[in-house]
Order: sequence, then structure tokens, then C-alpha cells
Amino acid sequence: MERIVITGMGAVTPIGIGVENFWNNLIAGKCGIETIKSFDASELAVQIAGEIKDFNPTDYLPKDVVRKTDAFMQYAYIAAEEALQQSKLEIEPERTGIVMGTAMSGISTIAFTQEALTGASHKKVGPRFIPKILGNIAAANIAIEHNIQGPSLTVSTACSSGGDAIFQAAMLIQAGKADVMIAVGAESALCPIFIYSLANAKALSRNNENPQGASCPFDESRDGFVIGEGGGALILETESHAKARGARIYGELLACGNTSDAYHVTAPHPEGRGAKACMEQALKEANLKSSDIGYVNAHGTSTPKGDEVETGAIKEVFGDKLPFVSSTKGATGHMMGAGGITEVISCIKAVETGIIPPTINLKNPIPCGIDFVANEPKKAEIKYAMSNAFGFGGQNSSIIVGKYE
Repeated sequence: MERIVITGMGAVTPIGIGVENFWNNLIAGKCGIETIKSFDASELAVQIAGEIKDFNPTDYLPKDVVRKTDAFMQYAYIAAEEALQQSKLEIEPERTGIVMGTAMSGISTIAFTQEALTGASHKKVGPRFIPKILGNIAAANIAIEHNIQGPSLTVSTACSSGGDAIFQAAMLIQAGKADVMIAVGAESALCPIFIYSLANAKALSRNNENPQGASCPFDESRDGFVIGEGGGALILETESHAKARGARIYGELLACGNTSDAYHVTAPHPEGRGAKACMEQALKEANLKSSDIGYVNAHGTSTPKGDEVETGAIKEVFGDKLPFVSSTKGATGHMMGAGGITEVISCIKAVETGIIPPTINLKNPIPCGIDFVANEPKKAEIKYAMSNAFGFGGQNSSIIVGKYE
């Protein structure tokens, strides 16, 4: 099978819009979690999130696109635009496609529209309501803008949606359906109904007094995750296509693991059965030994059970040759579908720069022998990196990227 390479990246995150802003703030230890500003959350049990800061969509998008899109679609669009510009791709319409990953699609538009409708007239429901809430319309807007006529799929596998978008895009390339695929992940799920449900499930941190320290993956004091929002995009190409057009290659996509726990709709398997199998599957596909992996960007959500299970699975897979492990969710919060892409971007940048991004807010690490790169980045020449994304329903994704040689 032909090699698949990465020729463009885009990011919209709570710590910066644009890949360089995101990366520079990530390795500087910045945190994008604050008290929620997009609506009044003062009566909620959870009042903090990783929101996109100082965001005016008309700075990035045509006004007609802004009017007909949900925020998650806008983040997807902006990330894809950056990735396409970076790739300098001249699109061949029928040989280019898109896979979109999102867990919650337009839930915020649904929630706030229903709130406006309750006790009011039908006029509160606009004619663009349906296309604003559909997950696939994010990809459709990108396709319309760039005349992309190849495969178009939308993946919704909870928090592994972004990783699985990469997986699906790679499969379409390997199947000969396209030469170039845009893998996009995006999320904007901040609304009271979403927060209430997760808070009542005891999944979220309630550290409202200290937003900057609330997301603390792998720390003994962790009490739940913090919701984040944003978007990420990758341009994937066959090696021959990229070389023929003289593209700059940022890295190689080596493997995409995908498994199911087959255990519980919200809790991970207590022995990390699916997570372990997913990492091992990716290593086998990449034809690598576990000791070849220099860095794992962990799912690491800052939940008591999730971090513990993932830590155990990593130890089983990697044995006595443990890689550096960090979670970037201390900085961004849990961006769900978007995180599956932006965390792979973190891996690509770590391989490219020789800098391992830190796990911020880590004061008392889980005692397990893993180097979680606490609070400060580390210099390390690595050739291969893995990104884990695990979601409700027992969905597991492990993506391996490496230096292109």
C-alpha cells in the first residue's frame, strides 16, 4: 500500500487560533480554561470551560457562511482553510474528499433554539435551523467553498471522532477513492443541557474557583474533565501525489487503531481491554515495536477512573521502555471531536521540533513510573508518536505519526 503523508494542518483552540499560536502556547504552559462567557452560567454547578477567546467569525468567514452555520462548523471551516493554505494544494475536485468528525454536532443551536421557542411563537425557529445542526453540513460548507467532489463522510464516535475521521480518510485513500483527503474534527457543545447531564453524571470538574487549575490530568487531585471547544484539520495525501506537486511534507501517517471495549456506555473497561488492544493494533499496523514510540499524547481527560485505566493500559503495552506521556487537555480542556485532530497535530509538532508538550497542573502525579512531562516541556529527539482518543460507548482510537524519510 502507498504511504500516506501529512501536508497541511489547521487548529482552532482555547489557547490560540492557528497551528503556530496553538503550539507555542502549548509548550509555554498556557491554559485556555476560564469562567464561561458565551452565556450566563452563574446558576450552573459547573461554570468553567475552554472557550475560543475573542472570536469574531466574520474575521475569518464570509458573512453569509456565518449566518448559516453553528460555531462547530465555523471552527471546522477555519481549521480546514488553514490546512489547505499551508498545503498549497491545487484541488482536483473528483480526487479530493473530506471526512468530518464531531461528537455533538449542533447541540448548542438545538438547545438555545428550543429555549427561545418555549412559550414563544414558531417564528423563533429560523429557516436555517436544520442545516445548522447537522454534522455533515460542516464538511458540505468546506466542499462547496473549494469544489471538492470526492468522498464525503461524517463520523460521530463520541470523543474518538477526530481520530476516527483520520482513520476513515486514510482508508479512503488506501482504497483508491481519493488522492487527497481533508480530515477535520470540530466541537462546540457549550449549553446548559449538556453541562447539566455531564455534571449530574459526576464527569465534570466543579473547581469553579480555580478554572486555570481545574483540568489536571494524571494528578491525584483530579475530579473530572473540563469541556473545551474548537477545530482541527489535516491534509492527508498519497506520497506520490505530494511528491509530484513538490509539497512540503510535515510527517507520515503510519497507523490508525480502532477498537471497542464492548463493556459499558460511559465507563472504560476496568482493565483497559479496548485501549490496550487499540494501541497494540496501531503498533502492528505501523510495523513498529512499542519501544519505537517516543511520545504518547494521552487521552488523559482528568477523570479519576479514565486516567487510571489509560495509565495501566500504557504500562501494559510499553512495558519497561515507557515513552514520554502527556495530556494537552490541561491546557485546552476536552475538545472531543476537535481534540482527536489537534492532539495528533501536537504529536506531529513534537516529532518535528523535538519538544514534548507538558501536562500542566500536575503537582502530585499518579505513582506509576511514567514520565508525564509535568508542567514544563522536555527536549527529546523522537521519530514516532502516538495519539490516543477514547470515547463513550467504549470507542478507542490510536493514531501513530512519524518523521517522513
